[in-house]
Amino acid sequence: MRTLLYGAALAPILLLTTLPAQAATWVLDPEQSSVIFGYTFGGDPYVGEFKNVEAIFNIDPLNPAACDFQVTIPISDISIDSPEALDYLHDYELFDVDQWPTASFKADSCSLESLSSFVSEGTLTIRDQTNPMSFPFNLDVDMDGGKLSFHLTSEVTINRLEYGVGQGYWAGTGEIPNEVTIKVDVRAVSQ
Repeated sequence: MRTLLYGAALAPILLLTTLPAQAATWVLDPEQSSVIFGYTFGGDPYVGEFKNVEAIFNIDPLNPAACDFQVTIPISDISIDSPEALDYLHDYELFDVDQWPTASFKADSCSLESLSSFVSEGTLTIRDQTNPMSFPFNLDVDMDGGKLSFHLTSEVTINRLEYGVGQGYWAGTGEIPNEVTIKVDVRAVSQ
């Protein structure tokens, strides 16, 4: 039984090592990917989605610690049920999309935490604020339509005020707490 478990556990790593001994470039598949954010307003939970996210991942299967993620999030493409809430999010006191239409995450290194769990270290930029960020994620590698693909999932919490998302009235946390949860569920294909 132990041998079977070890074999199953090593399968994703073996799949990665069958790639050429050079960095592989992976591009996000927007049709099979979602980046959802959750927050509360007045104690009620709400969710929205960052649409049209673009990401390129460069990963060397023989040196996964040297990963390089470039993620661009068009803030102006946020999808949310309430047009009024969307206007507030776009406004200068929150995301201020007229000045800062995109957010970005850049990771420079990854570390293996367990068989399919990693943590990437990098920076998150929202508005004019850039802060260090650890991004934990799970990664599964498989075949999708005859192409090698990976499925990355993660859930992180960020403090919006650290990124200036909350000026004037919205700087308080009485109506909207500081914490915003982001759930990432993306597929990327090898190029």
